[in-house]
Amino acid sequence: MYTIEADSVITGDLTEVWAITSDVAGWPSWDPHEQDARLDGPFAAGSIGWSKPRSGPGTEWTITEVEPEHRWSSECRLPGGMMRGTSTFTAAGSGQIRCHKLITITGPLVPLFALYFGRRIRADLTLTWSALEQEIARRRLAAA
Repeated sequence: MYTIEADSVITGDLTEVWAITSDVAGWPSWDPHEQDARLDGPFAAGSIGWSKPRSGPGTEWTITEVEPEHRWSSECRLPGGMMRGTSTFTAAGSGQIRCHKLITITGPLVPLFALYFGRRIRADLTLTWSALEQEIARRRLAAA
């Protein structure tokens, strides 16, 4: 098993973070990691999504858990294995949100995945949290 984790504290509130992160089709408009994305159904366990990162192939995934405004998980199949991810959002006081992403990869391709994609995914997650904070600020400004 190979694990990737990334944390960041951003300015925002849970309602704002959830509205942006649960809008799968909107990911490419603010997340520098995503080129295309869709969700075939509600943002709920069992719904099937598809996304294509800017630097890799598109993949289908399934939402496995949703705790509104706090956590969601998904998984996608890999050749002989599985990739699972959980995004968690926690109020950190004074208008701050702690964003945490945990990704686990299992199967025979773990060594290759770790070598070729691990560092890039971790860096992309850091960029995603920063872009999320910028999107919250942009929406607040547009609403003012």
